[in-house]
Amino acid sequence: MSFSTFLKLVEIQTKIASVFPFLVGCLFVYYRYDMFHPLNTVIFFVAMLIFDLTTTAINNYMDYRKASSDAYRKQYNVIGQHNITEKTVIIIIMSMLMLATGLGIWLVFRTDLFVLLVGMICFGIGIFYTFGPIPLSRMPLGELFSGVTMGFGIVFLAVYVNAFDQGIIQLVWEGRMINLEVDILLLLEIVLISVPCMFTVANLMLANNICDLDEDIRNHRFTLPYYIGKKYAVWLFNSLYILSFTAIVVAVILGLLPAIMLIVLLVSYPVYQHVRKFNKKQVKGETFSVAVKNLVLVNGSLVAMLIIIVFIY
Repeated sequence: MSFSTFLKLVEIQTKIASVFPFLVGCLFVYYRYDMFHPLNTVIFFVAMLIFDLTTTAINNYMDYRKASSDAYRKQYNVIGQHNITEKTVIIIIMSMLMLATGLGIWLVFRTDLFVLLVGMICFGIGIFYTFGPIPLSRMPLGELFSGVTMGFGIVFLAVYVNAFDQGIIQLVWEGRMINLEVDILLLLEIVLISVPCMFTVANLMLANNICDLDEDIRNHRFTLPYYIGKKYAVWLFNSLYILSFTAIVVAVILGLLPAIMLIVLLVSYPVYQHVRKFNKKQVKGETFSVAVKNLVLVNGSLVAMLIIIVFIY
């Protein structure tokens, strides 16, 4: 397999959805706690990226295995298009999974046990998202799990590996007793900051599922738009952007972020224009890209302003 084919298998162009939450978490922890551990951050980033590549490869492999016909595989699946053997794909998946696991264990030794717990949960969601008899992506739960795992999970871990000793969460194992202590307010701060990432990532999957609704039904894949209907799925798509900007305003009102962060609201107009385009037509090749553009606009502006805030404050 050539390197270019590997990049297609793991859909490298989609990994920007992971990078933005990572940057938001790193910048917020530096602003909020004035802390940053370079090695922890690098280990987490590499482990996160490799695991993201792994889940995408698993997704493409399972779509290949469960495709309704050979013609569908050849036309729509990267494995079928490039005649990649199943053995090669499995070896790549297992290699990346072991590497990501090794890096995760190293990070646990550098931080604490709670990173192990969160890592196990994220690994489980990532694997069963597309693997198994009834993967999460083929249920009306895909948007929830993708948004929470990538949008919140990555932001949280980027914060936690740099501020694990700041009392956000403490997991202590002593003898037969395991004690978990959580500072609810500090945790809710991270949740609020991660809302734009969560909802824009969720909208990527929602837009994809809306556009693919008819094709998914033919392939026995019943996603959220199937259960709530295309009309309400589009309404939900619109609402998640409104809630993303609302979260930023609330964060400023609560004093988590300075007022200058409200400059991010300027991108609400181009986001609105994109949403209007999607509302008129939900066609994969024509309008799915609006979800990608909106993710870049919302999270890119959030990252840009956090960089400015870190330097100014």
